[in-house]
Amino acid sequence: MTRASLDKQPHEVASMFDGVAKRYDLTNDVLSLGQARLWRKEVAKAVDARPGQKVLDLAAGTATSSQPFAEAGAYVVPCDFSLGMLRVGKERHPWMPFTAGDATKLPFKDDTFDAVTISFGLRNVQATDTALAELYRVTKPGGRVVICEFSRPVWAPFRTVYMEYLMKALPPVARTVSSNPDAYVYLAESIQEWPDQPALASRLVKAGWSDVAWRNLTGGVVALHRGFKRD
Repeated sequence: MTRASLDKQPHEVASMFDGVAKRYDLTNDVLSLGQARLWRKEVAKAVDARPGQKVLDLAAGTATSSQPFAEAGAYVVPCDFSLGMLRVGKERHPWMPFTAGDATKLPFKDDTFDAVTISFGLRNVQATDTALAELYRVTKPGGRVVICEFSRPVWAPFRTVYMEYLMKALPPVARTVSSNPDAYVYLAESIQEWPDQPALASRLVKAGWSDVAWRNLTGGVVALHRGFKRD
């Protein structure tokens, strides 16, 4: 299996990410033209992790996204369903409590975390609404969710260029830096299929989250959605 299909069967997606684990962070930096690091910084600001808080970083992969929360003094749990990603992450950060888990059935008790976050992973989950409800379940009353995901550029001319880049330029670039370029064809297709900013906000509200809002990054290439679990 070199890539997942768009019906997002969990075993296919996990296998695909297992295959790209070792060079995943490097590939993301190259394909995003360096923007991935900026996006991670914005996620860290939005999560606003503090000493003593518990943070769940879902779809954490190798835990590059988890580091800012740990550096802020929070207890962060990197969680992913790709064992290959978790193995690479554990080699790089042996002190972190890596946890294997499915977003649609999280292995945590109710009301566990002060903040839950997922970056570039929600669109790879087969049952998005179930995952949003699970994130709500494991969040403490008064806690927050931050979702960073590819979205829709707001300026029409840029949106056209961006979509062409995804399908035409991304695969050949991926062939030069990734161990599994076909996986990035799937990723490009999944971005095109993903709902826009208002549609994702509506799904967060449906899952129970309150005060849902979003902020566009890089002209809407990526959007940060945030919501709260009422006391």
